[in-house]
Amino acid sequence: MKKLLMVYIVLIGTLMVYLYMAFVRGDDSGLLNESEGLHGSMDQKYVMVNFLTGIDYWKNGLKGFEDAAEALGVSVEYRGSTQYDVQEEVMVLEQVIARNPAGIAVSAINSEALNAAINKAVDAGIPVVMFDSDAPDSKAYSFLGTDNYKAGVTAAHKMAELTGGIGKIGIITHPNQLNLQERTRGFEETIRASYPDLKLAGVEDGKGDQLVSEQKAVQLLARNPDLKGIFVTEANGGVGAGNAILRGAKLNQVRVISFDTDKGTLDMVKSGTIAATIAQGTWNMGYWSLMQLFHLRNDIVEPKANWRGSNISPVPVYVDTGVTVVTKADVDHYYAK
Repeated sequence: MKKLLMVYIVLIGTLMVYLYMAFVRGDDSGLLNESEGLHGSMDQKYVMVNFLTGIDYWKNGLKGFEDAAEALGVSVEYRGSTQYDVQEEVMVLEQVIARNPAGIAVSAINSEALNAAINKAVDAGIPVVMFDSDAPDSKAYSFLGTDNYKAGVTAAHKMAELTGGIGKIGIITHPNQLNLQERTRGFEETIRASYPDLKLAGVEDGKGDQLVSEQKAVQLLARNPDLKGIFVTEANGGVGAGNAILRGAKLNQVRVISFDTDKGTLDMVKSGTIAATIAQGTWNMGYWSLMQLFHLRNDIVEPKANWRGSNISPVPVYVDTGVTVVTKADVDHYYAK
């Protein structure tokens, strides 16, 4: 009788263990799966830092940054200099670093001026990636943005198409900003190499300002009344150049190629004042900047000791976010929805 009782006890115990393994542990696995994957927490705050924070150009990149934050369940903040002021952006970046955020995406107003602050953040364990405008000698992990030299090449080919490859052309840029330097170089070198009948009449500093760029365009036209085209390497200057050719009644003579897709530029493309503009993948810049920062912050990367020495970065060191040429024919697709 005792043996039979023991058999029952063993069978009941085995059944209880089976039920625990089958159901209770199964529920735990479900909870674990729920918390796995790319999910952060709202107390992880990532900051985007740039310059001229109020201009339309940044809106799409910030939208990408915010979309990535929503997908990851983290929070973001938007900071930067309100003016085209190097010292102001440095000061804002220092203030952001002092609050020890989860990561910072920076667009540099100047390719050298922010290096010390960026390096300070990285040394303190704050991941930093660059977007749109790089600081290549800093310790930032990567750069996400346009291949600006290739964008200049694209603009040069379009200028040749619009002008018939003959005549004088000018450039309005801002020579202290690395991305604009590269666009200018790509444009100039392509014109010289491929279109010998197009002559560069001058390169002007529009200072990234609409009114200054308009004045520079007026001066270019005054010195070169037979000017056929103007390439402007950023959005504010494109609208300024457009206003100059309107006021000078040169709309049928001068072809303006601008950059980016802010509303003022798109309106001028639609009206025919600006013949074409180069659209960048700005949403991609913001979205993938935050994705990289999240991976770095949460160690979702292959760990490499002294990765700078081995040249194997934990994230891709460069992401080309691409460009396309926008004309009157397809401009409606680029207005914000």
